[in-house]
Amino acid sequence: MNETNYNPDVLTCLANLSNDEVFTPPSLANQILDALPQELFTNPRTTFLDPVSKTGVFLREIAKRLMKGLESQIPDQQERLDHIFTKQVFGVAITELTSLLSRRSVYCSKIANGEYSICESFKNKQGNIIFDKTNHTWHNGKCTFCNASEEVYSREDALETYAYQFIHTNNPEKIFNMKFDVIIGNPPYQLSDGGNGKSAKPIYHKFIQQAKKLNPTYLSMIIPARWYAGGKGLDDFREEMLTDTRIRKIVDFENSNEVFPGVDVAGGICYFIWEKDNQGLCEVINYSAGSKVNSERALNEFPILIRQTQAIPIIRKVIKNNKQALNVRVSSRKPFGLPTNYAPKKKGTPCWFTQRIGKQFANPDDVSDPFNILDKWKFLAPKAPIAGQTDFSKPVGFYYEGNTLIAKPGECCTESFIVLGAFKTEKEVLAYKSYIFTKTVRFLLLQTVVSQDVTKNNFQFIPDLIKYEGTYTDEMLRKKWDINEEEWQYIDSKIKATELMGNRKKEDNE
Repeated sequence: MNETNYNPDVLTCLANLSNDEVFTPPSLANQILDALPQELFTNPRTTFLDPVSKTGVFLREIAKRLMKGLESQIPDQQERLDHIFTKQVFGVAITELTSLLSRRSVYCSKIANGEYSICESFKNKQGNIIFDKTNHTWHNGKCTFCNASEEVYSREDALETYAYQFIHTNNPEKIFNMKFDVIIGNPPYQLSDGGNGKSAKPIYHKFIQQAKKLNPTYLSMIIPARWYAGGKGLDDFREEMLTDTRIRKIVDFENSNEVFPGVDVAGGICYFIWEKDNQGLCEVINYSAGSKVNSERALNEFPILIRQTQAIPIIRKVIKNNKQALNVRVSSRKPFGLPTNYAPKKKGTPCWFTQRIGKQFANPDDVSDPFNILDKWKFLAPKAPIAGQTDFSKPVGFYYEGNTLIAKPGECCTESFIVLGAFKTEKEVLAYKSYIFTKTVRFLLLQTVVSQDVTKNNFQFIPDLIKYEGTYTDEMLRKKWDINEEEWQYIDSKIKATELMGNRKKEDNE
């Protein structure tokens, strides 16, 4: 029997800190580095910064490439190592622990000037991979730099405060007193905002905005794909990204497990390549269920980023003669002013609570009717119809008989539901329901959804037919919007049939 020695890369074996601070696999780091001009690694003056170092994988792989690329210019190996680590490769760790791990990965010693360090020129313990404990700056209960909640993150010194050094300064250039040619990393994704349950606000965009202040030649970061269409406080960031013609490549993974094994990031993961001196169309590469689709396009054709290239011609056809979108008909959250945790009353206004509670009553004094729909027939749907699904490469369902209902005139609901439509007659609401249940409509909804919650803004590509009557089918809508067979096959592959969803729900209950 032949035996093969296998020395695994320790950085492929580490458990992640959390779903919000994910270690970057070496394979993904190298995929991104491969997308950069390779002459960067043959220039002894090129400088690299990872401002969110966790394992040091980017810095390690960059150093490997520089060691090879500079061999002819600096033949002596030790001289070459010292030059790379003191002049070219820099990192800012996110915690003290990750600073030690990063130095161990890059310098082969957690102490940069220790006896086991492969760099012999450092005069201090940190080298060029630093961690300086940083404090939040509180104002009115929030950090002025990262918007962290003082209630959640004001802690004793022994605990981690998650005040990341790179974004807790007005001038990041002062961290190393220099600029950088390449900034690359995988930033923390979000921080708890002190809300109910697992409520959290994104933070990754702040690292990108801070990196741009350093005016690098190239910028690349791995971030959640939720910025495409959703995310708290991301509207300005999304517009900034979509209108920035220096973003030359976006690589999108609908299933985060494709790049982070065992990690479920709702809506998937992406990375981008930004080039300061090179503007133009963006190459968008989408990985979904084992397939890869490339396209080159302007990112700002729509107010959100459409991740699926095959969906773009369908959307163009549908909205071409669309006078009004369905988002004007859908209610906002808390349509009757009642929160999800509102306690049922023994009598009063009939009210739909969570599916577990069903229809009970609400105090009439607690019920508001800002949309004047209380006395209409209402089609109710859960605000999180795909809760639990994080892999968007699989078919999505959204709505079916088991999670929607029709509320009669005089009936209200808590925040567990949103009102998709309100009508004067039962016939109209039934017709509207059949419209929503078509695969074509739910496919258009899917193009705007990158998280488990669905709000009125997600209906922006669905035409409002104004008048609803009869029963709507996909065959009718295909003819109406000129959707060809190939396009229909794609729609059909991305959306679950309502009948199958109902059967699965029944099986689960049994």
